[in-house]
Amino acid sequence: MTATPHYDVHLNRSGLQGLLAYLPTVLKSALLSATIAHDELVLTVVRDEVARVLQTLRDDRRCRFTQLMDVAGVDWLGHRPPAQRFAVAYHLLSLSQNLRVRMLVTTGEGPDFVAGLPNPLAEAVPTVTGLFPAAGWYEREAYDLFGIPFAGHPDLRRILTDYNFDGFPLRKDFPLEGRVEVYFDEAQQRVAYKPVDLPQATRHFDRVSPWAGMTGNAGLAEADKPFSREDFK
Repeated sequence: MTATPHYDVHLNRSGLQGLLAYLPTVLKSALLSATIAHDELVLTVVRDEVARVLQTLRDDRRCRFTQLMDVAGVDWLGHRPPAQRFAVAYHLLSLSQNLRVRMLVTTGEGPDFVAGLPNPLAEAVPTVTGLFPAAGWYEREAYDLFGIPFAGHPDLRRILTDYNFDGFPLRKDFPLEGRVEVYFDEAQQRVAYKPVDLPQATRHFDRVSPWAGMTGNAGLAEADKPFSREDFK
């Protein structure tokens, strides 16, 4: 076994360097930053230019990123100023060039959050379903889990959580236990909701080994003999 990191000799690293120099000449002011990280081209672009940039990456003969692999939401709470809390990350693959690109679009929290309403939405990001139909599912997922809306999406509804779900579960400030729990109400004979109620006494952690802290059968763990049914009574 070796500690030498894996090095994929098939990656077109020279092509990455070429695109890093080429893309600023065609994207111009739509491109905010460009770098190479983890053998991928990483671009940050203007939010309103996302469709034009993706079309260039797809159709330009020097790019040909024809496969949209993923669209993911990102919550930078605690790592970004409030106006740039969220990002949408687009991951594309070019089979003909053997290259990958990750494109980031940042967005802040919308006016609903400023007003103190319970379900704040981020500022809308233009949909790219017209360029990549596969984006329809991914954009609905980012909307459902992060509250990032996509302007022009043909069917922007929740896709993984319940229709009446309160909040956005992948936001960093969403409570780990949620806000409501689901149960079957015998009286109403239907699924119902109630506020989360998880009372629990404070636990004491004394750093004692689980085996050493056991009573009754603690010695069995150290015993060098076959166990019988009587040993566990």
